Amino acid sequence: MSDETQADAGTAEGQGPVEISEELARHLENKREELFEKFEIRDEFPPAVLEEAEELSGDVQGEIDEEIDDRRDLRDLTTWTTDPIDAQDFDDAISVEEREEEYVLWVHIADVTHYVNPETAMWDEAVERGNTVYLPGYTIHMLPPVLAESVCSLVPNEERFAHTVEMHLDKENLSYETIDIYKSVIESDERLTYSQAENRLEDPDAPLHEENVLVHELADRMHEIRKEDGSLVLNPARDRAHTIIEECMLKANKAVTHELMWSRGVEAMYRVHPQPSPDEWSKALQEIQDLDGVSIPGDKWDDPRMAVNATLEDAPGRQLDKIQWAVMKVMPRARYMNDPFGGHHALNFEIYGHFTSPIRRLSDLINHWIVYQNDVPENLVALCDRASDRQKDAEQCEREYKTFLQEVGLDPTAVNNRGIEVVEGDAENTL
Repeated sequence: MSDETQADAGTAEGQGPVEISEELARHLENKREELFEKFEIRDEFPPAVLEEAEELSGDVQGEIDEEIDDRRDLRDLTTWTTDPIDAQDFDDAISVEEREEEYVLWVHIADVTHYVNPETAMWDEAVERGNTVYLPGYTIHMLPPVLAESVCSLVPNEERFAHTVEMHLDKENLSYETIDIYKSVIESDERLTYSQAENRLEDPDAPLHEENVLVHELADRMHEIRKEDGSLVLNPARDRAHTIIEECMLKANKAVTHELMWSRGVEAMYRVHPQPSPDEWSKALQEIQDLDGVSIPGDKWDDPRMAVNATLEDAPGRQLDKIQWAVMKVMPRARYMNDPFGGHHALNFEIYGHFTSPIRRLSDLINHWIVYQNDVPENLVALCDRASDRQKDAEQCEREYKTFLQEVGLDPTAVNNRGIEVVEGDAENTL
């Protein structure tokens, strides 16, 4: 067994599925159907949508050969994906280079709008669904899985259509020197899991070691700069692989909406997160200060986000959940809007929107279309409202399903990480 296989075997996913009885499986199915009806979530795809997806995801190589002259050819650029071990699709990949005067970071996103556009039944279905709904052990996809598993999955050693965000970054402060967004063809060199990426950072002789070290250095600096600028970081103990992906995706999302707003003057679907009132923030900080073994540094009280960041770094581990919950309780819900007014409070970004997950979020799909067309759908405001409402429904559905799992003696985290296996007879729930 290789080191990387061993690393994955030691994770929750390596423990094997949670075993449940047939009777309990029926209970779970009934509960899901009840929730789907309550929140108007469609589990099955209409036949016309599935047929269209099958048809459009046929001969990807033939299409690439036809279209390569109209796209940027990045097939020779070193590119790789990093995802959880159980990821069902690989819709984002990265490339990185250090040059004399700058860093260049490429974030490649599966070109979903090549297949899904306003003329297709899949587009209408995506608007209907609004997002992929992730319940522990059960997923309701926004788009037919055949797309995510084939033409829109950036699998290694296969040419794929991508939408690339190319960012040239200043060496001193990692600000954008130039942003270029274009359709491309890429070929991923490797698919890494998070634990494999950690191993690549450690092993100087491993493939992609230097690239992972370089992109982690960038991501770590981007993370520190964000914190210094007042971005709220509720999970300070992220491992290095997660930090790489999170920071690169944030950088790409921000680049796209900045480009649309400032360079093109085109509206987009922005992610707007209002701030809590001063009283609400005050209440949250007081609740945190009252926790056993927790102290907010005296010089940080004036900026609640800075206060929370500083407190989380030194707080005892047993209090992390309580600190996070005190903050989450006072946070207003973020919404999608066609005007970035108010910005994103938690991230402390004046302008922010989503671009990096068009397989699972309507907002990203719409922003891909806007970038490509350099124009907005006529019903952009209605689409913003739709995406916001469906996200709220998905979150509520997920919460209620998790509560139900606990009521029947199942651990939602174990189910989520390990999946479920139905066994005959009276299985004991193996948690």
